[in-house]
Amino acid sequence: MDEHGSAPGLRPVVVRVAALNLGYFGIEIAVALAIGSVALLADSLDFLEDAAINLLIFAGLGWSLRNRARLGTALAFILLLPALGAAWAAWDKIADMAPPAPLPLTLTGIGALAVNLTCALMLARHRAGGGSLTRAAYLSARNDVAANIAIILAGLATAATLSPWPDLVVGLGIAVLNAESAVDILKAARAERRGAAEARV
Repeated sequence: MDEHGSAPGLRPVVVRVAALNLGYFGIEIAVALAIGSVALLADSLDFLEDAAINLLIFAGLGWSLRNRARLGTALAFILLLPALGAAWAAWDKIADMAPPAPLPLTLTGIGALAVNLTCALMLARHRAGGGSLTRAAYLSARNDVAANIAIILAGLATAATLSPWPDLVVGLGIAVLNAESAVDILKAARAERRGAAEARV
């Protein structure tokens, strides 16, 4: 661990994670818009947010403890963006209540699960090394794995019922997961600010 508390080798990891997230964002949002899926739209925005988080982590790893805490606080608010996107998509979906096509929904969820599992495994060994920054990336990837499993189940439920509700429920569930992670990251950033204050005393 270096003088700033960052685990060795973290920089190239977050760059690779950012690239994977940005690439799958393009795939998932295209499918989401094509089939009218709230869950995929919320998850695609989550991929974009994850890419931004990891690029910000890359920029902030060499910063002081106090500045990393400030960036961690900002990242907590970034985590709320997919929640807002999911809420907007859910409101729009309620207007027509048409179910998304179940096969593309399920297959895209499987692809997202593979990407997020890869990212979570890459970040897991570093999650204690960069304070609130790395915790933000790890929590986001971990939550995305759970969300992707839910998307796959929603696709299967949609195929069985032809109802829009599984997709709607999962989309809103993704929003809740991101809100909970934002709270966790704010707590970690607060702890870093206290640590920085004590170090100055």
